Amino acid sequence: MEIAQPVAALVLVLSLLGGALWVLRRRSGIGALTLSRPRDRRVECLERVALGPQHALHLVRLGDRGLLVASFPAGCALLRDCAWQDLNPEAKS
Repeated sequence: MEIAQPVAALVLVLSLLGGALWVLRRRSGIGALTLSRPRDRRVECLERVALGPQHALHLVRLGDRGLLVASFPAGCALLRDCAWQDLNPEAKS
């Protein structure tokens, strides 16, 4: 009988968190809360590689262009801009 109360409390808390997540998904248009990613977006951050605590490289797709962007505390810099097909050989038809 000692274990029943903590288990019931845990189930209640997880149920409340699940319900809150469900409500947020239905009421907000925030993409971070949805599990599926729409394919018709013009701007996509496809990959991020952390170089350190405040430095990273980002691979961004902007329409039919591929951008390699470096981010750092003072801002960001465009390292490479090329056609998306040059970066993604599978995309060629």
